[in-house]
Amino acid sequence: SVRPDLHLHYVQACQKLGQPENPFIAHVLQEGDKNDEMCTNGITLKITGNNHPVPVQRVTDDDLGVLASVLCHAAFVKGLDLAYNVLTDAGAQTMATFLQENSSLRYLNLMFNDIGTSGAELIAGALHRNRSLVHMRMTGNKIGNEGGMFFASVLQSNSTLEKLDLGDCDLGLQCLIAIATALTQNKSLRAINLNRPLLYSQEEETTVHIAQMLKDNPSLVELHLSKHEMKNFGVERLCEALYENSSLRYLDLSCNKITSDGVKFLGELLKRNQSLVILDLNANRIEDAGATYLSEALSLHNRTLQALSVVSCSITGKGLIALSNAFKSNMILSYIYIWGNTFDEDACVSFSELIQMGRLKPNCTDVAPYEVDGQAQLAELSHGLQREYYWAPLHRVVEDSAANASLALVAVSEY
Repeated sequence: SVRPDLHLHYVQACQKLGQPENPFIAHVLQEGDKNDEMCTNGITLKITGNNHPVPVQRVTDDDLGVLASVLCHAAFVKGLDLAYNVLTDAGAQTMATFLQENSSLRYLNLMFNDIGTSGAELIAGALHRNRSLVHMRMTGNKIGNEGGMFFASVLQSNSTLEKLDLGDCDLGLQCLIAIATALTQNKSLRAINLNRPLLYSQEEETTVHIAQMLKDNPSLVELHLSKHEMKNFGVERLCEALYENSSLRYLDLSCNKITSDGVKFLGELLKRNQSLVILDLNANRIEDAGATYLSEALSLHNRTLQALSVVSCSITGKGLIALSNAFKSNMILSYIYIWGNTFDEDACVSFSELIQMGRLKPNCTDVAPYEVDGQAQLAELSHGLQREYYWAPLHRVVEDSAANASLALVAVSEY
């Protein structure tokens, strides 16, 4: 078989359309041409505008028009990463046309461009007809409540999409309720990110609707509800729903307003739940009482949870020691993240012993032991759940599983 030449086609398309070449796109396409997996497994083109040793020329709407014409019939391109560029609603129109004509693309990342409500409408309209895309990231585009409604409508008709990321998109109350309603019927979506909506009500209506959805949805595996202003009432509703849910594996409740009283409901849930594998409680005020509730459930009852994150949760030595004791008695629990709490000497000693005896592997936690004047101390490591959600370094310092443990637990490729 003849190897396709993406770079040559790009140069010809630029000449034909009278568009100057983008040197960064040209470079990525040249590298893609050298990829041995092109004709076997397919490739992902990473044309991201951030995280490069030297500045790159970011992709514009006009650049995307030329690129789309090159990729339109390139069936071996399975993934396209255009994060952190300067695409607007005009670029969204080009992408919508591309999605309707292309039948091979499985992964599309448009995070942190300048796509607004009308662009969201165009892309969502294309997804009603597209039957190949499995993973879509709109993260950080300010599509707002109205734009979110268009994606809620996609979830009513599209049966191909498995992962949808709408985090940091300024979603509102109405579209969150619409998405929750759509997911009561949708049986194909496996993961959804609804982080940081703009909610002005204190009544937690969205959490109530999401909880109701969890009672009826048998397919959702991963749910992100970070920065939802969630309080103990909302956590109680979620826990009530999860008693009836046996599919959810990953629950992200980070950066909310959950206290130890709310964690008590989670502790009771963990005593009976047999499906949750990852629980993220970063940046909640659970304190020692909440840590004790969790440790009791994990020590005596739960044998399913593998990863727990309680970073910056106002826990002191007493609560940290309770969690380390739970780790000693629960052999299933493998990952724990505790940085940002108040360590006393006993807590440092307890976690140092866990690491030194081999019970807690160094790449499964975000602390490392060391000694000063004979006293045990803990240092921070760049490990954690979703550590590389917004960016991933080109020159890796630590392995994937340590930097982003959630991906190690639930193996998911880019496409």
